[in-house]
Amino acid sequence: VAMDLLARREHSVLELSNKLRGRDFDSEEIDEVIHQLQLDGLQSDERFTESYIHHRYNAGYGPVKITHELQQRGIQSSLINRYLEALEADWDEHMQQQRTRKFGADIPDDYALKMKQARFLQNRGFSAEAVMRLFR
Repeated sequence: VAMDLLARREHSVLELSNKLRGRDFDSEEIDEVIHQLQLDGLQSDERFTESYIHHRYNAGYGPVKITHELQQRGIQSSLINRYLEALEADWDEHMQQQRTRKFGADIPDDYALKMKQARFLQNRGFSAEAVMRLFR
């Protein structure tokens, strides 16, 4: 069952454990299987983290949201930071591209429209400070 799940996509240890637990496998068996999959190179939190970050970046999400989602999947902050830094993304430029794609090139003068765009970007996972820099 674990190999079938991994054949579809990468999973973190926590995701894989939860899915196996949901199929009524006992904890000892799950730990043993995951350990063996790691030894065989079939499960890797590092590979999962790298893949997940690239996928979410390409989908237009920012570092705050990506970090939060990975932490919910049981990935350690040090691993997340290492792969976010390795991405070498210009997050401000990425944020501007997302804003332009959604709202067009012109930054509005109207405060309400600016706040609508700011909320959109913050929901996408860009920090409040970065968003406010964009609208100065």
